[in-house]
Amino acid sequence: MALVLLPGLNNLIEDISDEKKLAPQVVEAALREALLKGYERYRRTLYLGISEDPFEEDYFSNFDVALDLEEEGYRVLASKIIVEEVESDDHQIAIEEVRQVAEDAQIGDTVVLDVTPEKDDFGRMAAATTKQVLAQKLRDQQRRMIQEEFADLEDPVLTARVIRFERQSVIMAVSSGLGRPEVEAELPRRDQLPNDNYRANATFKVFLKEVSEVPRRGPQLFVSRANAGLVVYLFENEVPEIQEGSVRIVAVAREANPPSRAVGPRTKVAPREVDPVGACIGARGSRIQQVVNELRGEKIDVIRWSPDPAQYLANSLSPARVEMVRLVDPEGHHAHVLVPHDQLSLAIGREGQNVRLAARLTGWKIDIKDAQEYDQISEDEKVATLIAQRQEEEALQAEAEARLEAEQATRAEEDARLRELYPLPEDEESYGEGDGEEGGEEVAPTEAEAFDQAEPTVDEASEETPGEDVR
Repeated sequence: MALVLLPGLNNLIEDISDEKKLAPQVVEAALREALLKGYERYRRTLYLGISEDPFEEDYFSNFDVALDLEEEGYRVLASKIIVEEVESDDHQIAIEEVRQVAEDAQIGDTVVLDVTPEKDDFGRMAAATTKQVLAQKLRDQQRRMIQEEFADLEDPVLTARVIRFERQSVIMAVSSGLGRPEVEAELPRRDQLPNDNYRANATFKVFLKEVSEVPRRGPQLFVSRANAGLVVYLFENEVPEIQEGSVRIVAVAREANPPSRAVGPRTKVAPREVDPVGACIGARGSRIQQVVNELRGEKIDVIRWSPDPAQYLANSLSPARVEMVRLVDPEGHHAHVLVPHDQLSLAIGREGQNVRLAARLTGWKIDIKDAQEYDQISEDEKVATLIAQRQEEEALQAEAEARLEAEQATRAEEDARLRELYPLPEDEESYGEGDGEEGGEEVAPTEAEAFDQAEPTVDEASEETPGEDVR
């Protein structure tokens, strides 16, 4: 078959490369794949109206397209296996036919043949398929390239523009930098703020949550308006002392989507160093008001951090007034906070929101107690029982970890011993060579089972500490 000419092929690749900001090699690969899909469509159209499509989905897996950039054209190539008797003309070729050209050909070898159809036979349907596939492949490559930029982005907060709505998600357009093309990002329902008004072309600050591979859709960006990182970013922009390093945000606890509509979104922030509260609030609340406006009226409590756990716990329950903090179990991070009777509801908060956020912020289990009705002897007995249970659980956990570690060490020793007796090829390249004996049987080494121990994960400050119950 002759080369199918494509006049201006080099200029076409160069123009697409400049327009789409893609490497020429990427454009060439997309063009080859599109031409191959067009050839597949051409073959399938030959059976239209005659019989059912005889080709399976992966029937053309042994076909490929080669571009000739010098002569500006392409060829369709098929890899065929040499056999005695041909069962499939597209996948096999008779050995007698091959030996007319190559006398040393053997059954089982693979040959590559030119099966390019004439340009006039290609057909309009096949040409349209080629054009559609090329456009789709270029879009996919462009989106993948842009999303790879976001994966290594240093600043995870972006300005996003609302494009459309899909089910309960908002599809937004974001860019990785000035002059860079926009790419779509998804804002799921759980990451939206209840006070936001998402309308077409409205802009919002969003936190880049993750870049993940979605089946059938490729790489996908997921952004959030409820992430605690967005609050930290807004404070860094409004408070110069944070940028300079004289003020540092130690912890953030955020509840952007409360479990009940009766409770509004709320955030607690704990800065430290020189006058952190005054620096974050600003003159007449000017700095914190900018953050509140961006979060559409979300309530923000700026809590003074303290190295003293008791003082830090008391501060975290602001605006409630605390009489005493008892660290009943410092090792287990369990505290009793005593407040006046008239401060109980304020300390707990509506539906427990205030004490829940305080527990997340400090990492302590907090029990709010009425100072007038507090029975220290009775409470100490209850706490002693809880401490005994915790210590027993920790002892069992330590014993299980020690047993697992011992089993891993034993299996590692057994594996090392077996590899000494029966070396693997990668252990000793010369194994089995130069011994002068033939016909020896090789003994396959026994593989020791591997115990994969998952690395511990650290939750964000905005998420609830596992295992903590707050009353």
